[in-house]
Amino acid sequence: MLRSAVYDHASKKTIRNIDRAVGSTSEARLANLRRSREHVMTRCDLWKEVDDPQGRTPREIVMASMSKSKSEAVRARLSHPVIDSDGHQIEYGPRIRDYIREVAGPTMADRVGPAFDGTIASTRWYRQSPEQRREFRTKRSPFWGFPTKNTRDLATAMFPRLMYERLDEMGLDFCVLYPSLGLVGAHFQDEEVRRATCRALNRYCAEIWGEYRDRITPVATVPMNTPQEAIEELEYAVNVLGLKAVLMASYVKRPIPAVARQYPDASRYAFWLDTFGIDSEYDYDPLWAKCQELKVVPSFHSHGEGWGSRTSISNYVYNHVGHFASSADAVCKSLFLGGVTRRFPQMRFSFLEGGIGWARSLFADLIGHWEKRNREALANYDPANIDQELLSELSRRYGGKVVQGRDCVKGREIVRVREGDPSDDFASCAITCREDFRELFLKAFFFGCEADDPVTASAFDAVRNPLSARINAIYGSDIGHFDVPDMSEVTAEAYEPVEHGAMSEEDFRDFVFSNPVKLWTALNPDFFKGTVVERAVSHYLARS
Repeated sequence: MLRSAVYDHASKKTIRNIDRAVGSTSEARLANLRRSREHVMTRCDLWKEVDDPQGRTPREIVMASMSKSKSEAVRARLSHPVIDSDGHQIEYGPRIRDYIREVAGPTMADRVGPAFDGTIASTRWYRQSPEQRREFRTKRSPFWGFPTKNTRDLATAMFPRLMYERLDEMGLDFCVLYPSLGLVGAHFQDEEVRRATCRALNRYCAEIWGEYRDRITPVATVPMNTPQEAIEELEYAVNVLGLKAVLMASYVKRPIPAVARQYPDASRYAFWLDTFGIDSEYDYDPLWAKCQELKVVPSFHSHGEGWGSRTSISNYVYNHVGHFASSADAVCKSLFLGGVTRRFPQMRFSFLEGGIGWARSLFADLIGHWEKRNREALANYDPANIDQELLSELSRRYGGKVVQGRDCVKGREIVRVREGDPSDDFASCAITCREDFRELFLKAFFFGCEADDPVTASAFDAVRNPLSARINAIYGSDIGHFDVPDMSEVTAEAYEPVEHGAMSEEDFRDFVFSNPVKLWTALNPDFFKGTVVERAVSHYLARS
């Protein structure tokens, strides 16, 4: 029961202030002040008789009633829910190892530690001397990655009940909660370890977080090394565990066959990225078909460190900046040019934590390349179309020192002639006009943006975006990771572009509500059924 401590902590001070005011105020305010005093006293009497459903102490109740976070204040002003499409839990390692033992036996958990060395979370750099780092070109990995000084936030990302209680403080109505281990576990090179880790992690997510699904939906991790491996884990996660959102690896590192045969030890350095759309080792269409059948949207959230230019041996920030955008760009471009969105027009895909800048650039570049390099446009570059007579005449008149000692320039001297039919890089997309990009790109793809990303507003810039487009940006808080030093400020930070005039209220509504609803209900209209946002989502879908 809530006792008179509530009165002692807050109401006594409030009433004392009112009593002082009564002695020094005008008659006009006297009645109002007395009514205020009676109201506070009444609240105290009621509180003494009511159990707190969250089991909080009177002091905690009072502190909660007296303080409202910035994010909670922002949410209170909105006429729509706020859906977080990319929050993160922090798994409790010893408990995860329990699950791994249950799934794959007592020795499997001991094999997980070494598996991290092939991922973004490798600690190899810290075990090597400076000379060894240069010798092996070992990429520097993060030093610390989770919030710890803000211990309450650390605990919030670990303990479901605490996160559930604090969602209002964060300004969130509903959260799609991704694993942290899944970002690396899906990339473990050892197949047995990879599959056991993903299976154990998915059971952990479903069982540990399952009772809070009216406001939090935990996400399954699906490894992508082969379509069959992915399908098996996808079916288990959805059909057995009841999960309805999935995280997929954005790529698979595969050895270059010639190098692997001749220099097996070099395969760690000589690899290519399979991004499932073009040039893949396998046909992944059965996986997309299975996603459609099971009504789940693939989300991609892999690291882009350790390949390309992000291989610094001394500076983690150099490796980290832009890396999620880099991996997202690779898989998004592959799915598009591979014709996946043409063959599966109902499918939707999300690419998380990379922001909107890369997506906006990719969208514009794809349109520009199609205009310059579609099948008909390639005729502009066919050497057979050189007007040799005109080129000869112009070279004689204007060639000067360029053609000194020669009669004239011949076309075959400056353009390499290739035999055969040029390939149409857009053949799989079957694009016939610019408007096709609306269906194949804008409608199919959604892009996760963090609260502090200043570029997000450009997604809604129909004046500057090609096709006057409003690109599907979705709010991803990234709570649980170092990007968020204070969970209570995420939604307030996301709202700042509105306060600064860079984003309208309509833009913000699309960012945190409308676009997430379009994404998650595209394949599964019942995605939000039984949640606190069900009614608002139903009203939105009925009007759409």
